[in-house]
Amino acid sequence: MMNEPMNEIFESVKQVLETIPPHVTLVAAAKTRTLEEVETAVQAGITHIGYNYVQEALPIIQAIGDRVQWHMIGHLQRNKAKVAAQRFDMVETIDSLRLAEALDRRCAAIGKKMPVLVEVNSGREANKTGVFPEDLDDLVRQISQLNHIQVQGLMTMGPGFGDPENARPYFRATREAFERLASLNMPNVVMSALSMGMSNSYLVAIEEGSTMVRIGTRLFGRR
Repeated sequence: MMNEPMNEIFESVKQVLETIPPHVTLVAAAKTRTLEEVETAVQAGITHIGYNYVQEALPIIQAIGDRVQWHMIGHLQRNKAKVAAQRFDMVETIDSLRLAEALDRRCAAIGKKMPVLVEVNSGREANKTGVFPEDLDDLVRQISQLNHIQVQGLMTMGPGFGDPENARPYFRATREAFERLASLNMPNVVMSALSMGMSNSYLVAIEEGSTMVRIGTRLFGRR
């Protein structure tokens, strides 16, 4: 029998899953969450889990294993590329050729082809990572030449707080970029995932075409 906090997480996951269309993937953003909390979310139906930091994720990945897909949703440092290649199923935060090349080398060493998303700084915010929209096409074109990672879409943050409507223009612009890139038919680029929207904004993001949402607080409660 679950204790009350775990029961709340279980019910929250069920409720959020009911608000998400079948074509949208829910990635549980599990930063700072305990193994018990993450395990409860998995029991409630979570199949994709995201972490911001490689080292924090490792013991949880070790405990839960391949029952779920593991997403890197925070900025990936190049010196962590080896571990990320070994332990994650998708990296959502590629924002430079140097990082892409580092991950590609590490994936080549273990014979793996890693699905990645290119992170777009859609609001051109100085305190956020991601490639600026005007540099996006060139970066995707460069990454498409690598053999052991494959661009499968885009990711953007958008404002994390305040009126979710404020994020709509950024989501819309990112979807338009996604559609433009898809139309270019670049080799080794399969535009299938558009990761936009968090706890505060995921419903607006879905309206604007998101196929993947990263939700933490609404599932697990405040940290």
